[in-house]
Amino acid sequence: MHVRTGDKVVVISGKDKGKEGTVLKAIPAKDRVVVENVNMIKKHLKPSQMNPEGGILETEAAIHVSNVMHVDPETGERTRIRHEFKEDGTKVRIAVKSGKEIPAVKYEKN
Repeated sequence: MHVRTGDKVVVISGKDKGKEGTVLKAIPAKDRVVVENVNMIKKHLKPSQMNPEGGILETEAAIHVSNVMHVDPETGERTRIRHEFKEDGTKVRIAVKSGKEIPAVKYEKN
């Protein structure tokens, strides 16, 4: 997949077209990603010991990876990426529009 957890992406099709967000979760087996504040759904929760009142929780649902594109770190526009190898043999992702490296982000779960 061309996106990883922590990448900044923009939605290019669907009901949330144009929205930007961070990839919260990547699901390569299903070619889907969960993007922050995109594809919001309402989930009905049954009362439990942890949540005695139950209620309706609004959360993000997964969207197909083909519906998102990377955001260029320099210009802020959407861009494709390519892979290159550095002199030391490490593989890096490069934004096609600006030629800048897309940094590998360590995403911390809350």
